[in-house]
Amino acid sequence: MEFKRISNTDISEDGKFVAYEVREPVMADEKSEYISQIWVASTDGQMNIQYTRGDKSSYSPSFSSDGQWLAFLSERSEKTQLHIMRVMGGEAEQITNEKKGIGAFQWAPDGKSIAFLKADEQTDEEERRKKEMRDVIEVDKNFKFNHLYTIKIDGHNIQRLTKGNFHVTGFDWSPDGSKIVFAHKPDPKINTNRIESDISWISSDSSKIHSLVNRPGPDHSPQFSPDGEKVAFQSEGGSPQPIGLSDIYVISLEKNKIEPLIHTPDRAANILGWSDDGEQIYISETYHTSRVALSIPSDPSSKQPYRLFTDLEGNTSNVDIAGTKMAYVYESTDQPAELYISGINGSAKKVLSNVNKDIQIPEMGKSEVIKWKSKDGMEIEGILTYPVGYSKGDKVPLALQIHGGPAGVFTKSFTGNPSIYMTQYFAEEGIAVLRPNPRGSTGYGKEFRYANFKDWGFGDYEDVMSGVDKVIEMGIANPDKLTVMGWSYGGYLTSFLVTRTNRFKAASMGAGLPNLISMTTTTDIPDYLVGHMGSEVWDDYDTYEKHSAMYRIKNVKTPTQVIHGANDLRVPFTQGQEFYVALKRRGISTEMLVLPRTPHGPREPGLLMEVTPRIMNWFWKHLQAKP
Repeated sequence: MEFKRISNTDISEDGKFVAYEVREPVMADEKSEYISQIWVASTDGQMNIQYTRGDKSSYSPSFSSDGQWLAFLSERSEKTQLHIMRVMGGEAEQITNEKKGIGAFQWAPDGKSIAFLKADEQTDEEERRKKEMRDVIEVDKNFKFNHLYTIKIDGHNIQRLTKGNFHVTGFDWSPDGSKIVFAHKPDPKINTNRIESDISWISSDSSKIHSLVNRPGPDHSPQFSPDGEKVAFQSEGGSPQPIGLSDIYVISLEKNKIEPLIHTPDRAANILGWSDDGEQIYISETYHTSRVALSIPSDPSSKQPYRLFTDLEGNTSNVDIAGTKMAYVYESTDQPAELYISGINGSAKKVLSNVNKDIQIPEMGKSEVIKWKSKDGMEIEGILTYPVGYSKGDKVPLALQIHGGPAGVFTKSFTGNPSIYMTQYFAEEGIAVLRPNPRGSTGYGKEFRYANFKDWGFGDYEDVMSGVDKVIEMGIANPDKLTVMGWSYGGYLTSFLVTRTNRFKAASMGAGLPNLISMTTTTDIPDYLVGHMGSEVWDDYDTYEKHSAMYRIKNVKTPTQVIHGANDLRVPFTQGQEFYVALKRRGISTEMLVLPRTPHGPREPGLLMEVTPRIMNWFWKHLQAKP
């Protein structure tokens, strides 16, 4: 828990400074929370200073175009408000005072104003009903939409730009400051992200909205070209693709013609920005077991291939580019995250931060990427972490860890990081950890990601079990001391594994979904599940039942622990409860751990620290190997 997280990097336009956010846990004086503060480093490596302090978080730093001001969001006045401070020093000034706080923001190109998002406030009638405790919630009605506003940096002249029954999700100023392009969807529900989102633009001094991209499926994350004539955006190509797809398109404001660009390797592209000359678009996505940055030509007719400009030895994230300089966060399996600066081609790489430099790292279990063939011949990759002090020839207990999604992925992140499953904790306990990327994972292209369509619990089962066999064949895993664990979809597959095999001595299902029939009408993302199953549940009960562990639960003999967040809307609490109650009534060794105040995963460091040791205790109890 000592390792700090670095995020939200922003490099000044002159390339002299990088602002970044550092998050660390606070677990003292009856507190269990994360606090973020802002740091600024000079790109010559001569300065690295913490800019904000206190017991409230400050985050999302952004330099003005002239580099004189730093804007950021802060919770120091209870609600999230916009603040600015001079880069060369001085007190921060709060420039918004909105009742519900504000969301994302962006400087105008001239540095004199800032655009931001704010959700609609409650009406006087709604406030009165709340005070009188008659505030009945009408589901799917009375949405509070995000809308666009601008404000002068002196805190005056707030102007509302958009209004209506739509929810703004992202926006970008044109280079001359005359327009703002924005993405919007019909409502704020998370499920709508996978169904519909369109793009429009508005003059920065008017309220007339001009439609730019209006077609089925999600189109979002718009960014103006340097000349202001085109907009690049992420899209599923004009039709919803709930399993997941993100290609890059461009549209000319003058011709109003949408054109696709070349595909990125994974077709899960996230726009970072345009090159200064407008000829390239920078992208971030997962490439096998690495998070990378790459570029693609912005000309739709170009046959030039994509170009990777970060290495594959670790993870490169939070990339921000100014001119020929690139600021980013880098980590690898044995190296914690720090902030770096380099040329776009990776030249002159230099570390700027030292937030994790002074932590005394104990001996760690080494990690390596391994490959194997699944039952049908499909090649699968995974990351194997050895126990600390492992000697060749030792046969040790193995924990199979399955990621969520299913379009999640295990990458070369630092294995000492805090997480639900703390990899090096298991390694210290003498257990090897296999983290496979079965079919359905991100990082291996669209076909691989779509390969588990209507196949949950079968092809992916063979992928992970053949991975277990691989580690046994390597002479590392003891076949009589196998365990399995996973969260979300990983919890789903854990529940399915114990209905198909008795090879595991113990299992831990975290936020799992063993009953797809009840899951599809209770989750807050029903379209995602329907997309994988191919139809609505009432049109094909057989498919949902076939892929649900609950309808095979009579086969379970494996001692199975169940962990779930009390406030989970993604995978409702009752999913875990169904499995636990059924196991208990069948007389199978089980226990259920409920994390209070917790949505789809622990948000409090104190609760996060409870999870791995409790899983470890469950495993040792049933491995009968260590007290």
